[in-house]
Amino acid sequence: MARFLHTADWQLGRRPIFLSDEARARFSAARVDVIGRIGELAAQQHCDFVVVCGDVFESNSIDRQILLRALEQMGSIGGLRFYLLPGNHDPLDASSIFESPRFRDHCPDNVTVLDGATPLEAADGIELIAAPWPNKRPRSDLVADACGRLGPSDALRVVAGHGAVDAMWPESRGPELISLQGVEAALDAGLVHYVALGDRHSTTSVGETGRVWYSGAPEPTDFDEVDPGNVLVVDLDGEQPRVEPHRVGTWSFAQRGMQLAGHADIDALDDWLGQFAAKSLTIVRLNLAGQLSVSQKARLDATLADHGEILATLDVHEPGSEFVVIPDELDIRDFGLSGYAAEALSDLVDAARSGDEQATDARDALTLLYRLVHAGGSDGGALEVRR
Repeated sequence: MARFLHTADWQLGRRPIFLSDEARARFSAARVDVIGRIGELAAQQHCDFVVVCGDVFESNSIDRQILLRALEQMGSIGGLRFYLLPGNHDPLDASSIFESPRFRDHCPDNVTVLDGATPLEAADGIELIAAPWPNKRPRSDLVADACGRLGPSDALRVVAGHGAVDAMWPESRGPELISLQGVEAALDAGLVHYVALGDRHSTTSVGETGRVWYSGAPEPTDFDEVDPGNVLVVDLDGEQPRVEPHRVGTWSFAQRGMQLAGHADIDALDDWLGQFAAKSLTIVRLNLAGQLSVSQKARLDATLADHGEILATLDVHEPGSEFVVIPDELDIRDFGLSGYAAEALSDLVDAARSGDEQATDARDALTLLYRLVHAGGSDGGALEVRR
């Protein structure tokens, strides 16, 4: 029996533009740091090797520092081999990072690039069948090509592939799509025994065999991922493999749409934003709709500002046609304005209620004015502006 760790989509060097500079640096560093946790887990689980199924790097031109730190992380885990498969982000084209002097000069002895078609003995009695991407637009199913070159063998064989499986993306027609029928035929024929895939960032079993898996990305990368942050420990003995997910990720993405109609909804939003355990490693996106009064909107803004200071990123989307701030009579009395300021307030209220293209700006101005009045009006006096 062989035991190995299946992972993919490290995308080292990824720096999302929607993060602040400070959060972006921490996010990028976490993608390197997870290599150490993967190595520790592989050692604890007595894995024979680690196979990284494509997109090891975000591109073929990442920062030198990130590359050297990643290679150092892998090299520091003595006795454990890492097999790296080029994917669509880091293909084996003329600019391949795997062929660069900076990679070759610093690549540790326990790291091997899966850059050829010949079966490679990864451990005693187990072979890796690699399907590396030669460029960003392959003209064929690379996994089918790799399996098609195989004859019978006594070895247990693991295919390392990268890309979309046709059964999961039926609307796609690209020649590089991986044929699930072809993969399952190779499994049925005993030519291969497990298909380790990358490209989908959510941990996923494909088909009905239990032998075709996406490991998912060890650190999440976007909001649409269902189950990222995992690696797979696989036991392979020629019969049905045993596949066990292990969580190694530290960052998380969360998004939510909410209809707001009053203070109770703001309370619920406050509670939801407060429930994240590692807030500085959490990226949140909100889509807000509904109708609030000016005082309620001011409270909402303060709530979002407080959480935004702690979360890695809080991205709030308030489409003008779906999120409306309408001043009520209590708001108007609560401003406590007189003179010219009261006249200006009346004009803003009319504009906010108009529904024309100036309504959004007017509502924002009302909210800001409300906050300014109440920040400086603790003595209860009215704010008066004279001509």
